[in-house]
Amino acid sequence: MTRRIRFGLIGTGRIGQVHFRTLTASPDTELTWIADAFPDAARELAESVGAKVSADPFRLIGSGEVDAVVIASPTSTHLELIEEAIDRGVAVLCEKPIDLDIDRVDGLRDKAAASQVPVALGFNRRMDPAFSEVRSRVEAGEIGTLEGISIVSRDPAPPPEAYLGVSGGIFRDMTIHDLDMARFFVDDIVEVSASGSCLFDENARRLGDFDSAVVTLVSRAGVLISITNSRHSATGHDQRLEAFGSAGTLNVLNASTSLVTASTASSVESRATYQEFFLERYSEAYRLEIEEFVKLLRGEPSRCATYEDGRAALLLANAAQLSAESGRRIAVDLGRG
Repeated sequence: MTRRIRFGLIGTGRIGQVHFRTLTASPDTELTWIADAFPDAARELAESVGAKVSADPFRLIGSGEVDAVVIASPTSTHLELIEEAIDRGVAVLCEKPIDLDIDRVDGLRDKAAASQVPVALGFNRRMDPAFSEVRSRVEAGEIGTLEGISIVSRDPAPPPEAYLGVSGGIFRDMTIHDLDMARFFVDDIVEVSASGSCLFDENARRLGDFDSAVVTLVSRAGVLISITNSRHSATGHDQRLEAFGSAGTLNVLNASTSLVTASTASSVESRATYQEFFLERYSEAYRLEIEEFVKLLRGEPSRCATYEDGRAALLLANAAQLSAESGRRIAVDLGRG
């Protein structure tokens, strides 16, 4: 029987609790440690599974009682924790972004590349069954030569001002998921252009951020990728994707809260609203993310995003920010450089 992999969880906020549920439900993992700056918040979770608790994540990493860590703490802590895990020979799955400063990301780049343990990034949408299926069918040639990708991603409501202030802005916080999804299909992007507006969120306006954005990416071969973002959507969590090719189109539609439609004298095929929250929409993707990370730890083929994927997504987000501020198209080089 294969030994269960011992995990430590760093951070028990909203995303941390998602990982807690996934790690404790998996037959392949054992949650042995939890660290949080506010240990009282983590203690109840830890006691429910017999895990140890600490306010110090470095104590968790150096305990000798974890094979891997999931880093779900604030972005400002990510780099130091990744480096400590590498130094201790502990595998890492870190939530995006690696950091908001590309120079700091590049400072750890060679060490991450040379690491003897896996370092993976939490771009969970790669694991979403619908997006993954479309990519597989594109690669199989079902729609011929790929000519374009269209991604729509709108949140139900803007985040609070306190979060916006440390998020790095819409491109580094929200669009970065869609930029990684673009690279999931087309990895040789060479140009970025973006526009942003602040139409409804006064918090974003005060912080000099955008609440709405459109990004266009161009690949080396000329494939066009469009991304449409908004921080609000009256219809729920709006998540769509279209892959367009020379022989057809593949579409991912929104997930509804019900499969039932109604037809009456006043409306035909009326449907329920879309799922309201990203944790609901991507619950299966989060589960599969841990499953794929376990495969990576066991030396099996895995779909996990890498440190290089995280760096590339941040480079694209930075280029989008610069383009939106300057009105220029920005050339990018995502290679090793």
